[in-house]
Amino acid sequence: MILKVINSFLILIAVFMGLKQGWAMFSGKPEMLSMFSKWNFTKTAVMINGAITIISALLILFPKTFLWGNFIMAASILLIICFHLLDKDLKGVVIELPFLFLNLVIIYLQHPLNTNSNPATT
Repeated sequence: MILKVINSFLILIAVFMGLKQGWAMFSGKPEMLSMFSKWNFTKTAVMINGAITIISALLILFPKTFLWGNFIMAASILLIICFHLLDKDLKGVVIELPFLFLNLVIIYLQHPLNTNSNPATT
């Protein structure tokens, strides 16, 4: 039971961060545009990436789409990590790693409302 509460809290954090960062990309915040412009992303590409991030954050909320939402969000975080590694920007990588690990932990713990057995509680 306590794991479900902790996992629910972690899911809310991941969804909040996904919506916040996704909206920053989608609305074209200058810091997002400058970060992605290093990697030759146009404003439209950053907006599309933001929309995908928002959609993946919303998919995490529902048990049937939970895994897909986490995979998409983890993949987008991994993409950013890879771009930071191409630039040899280890500070950027270290900033992104906790968010990647958060998604992986949430995937392991599964959705708290899932009716299937949860491997963390058995």
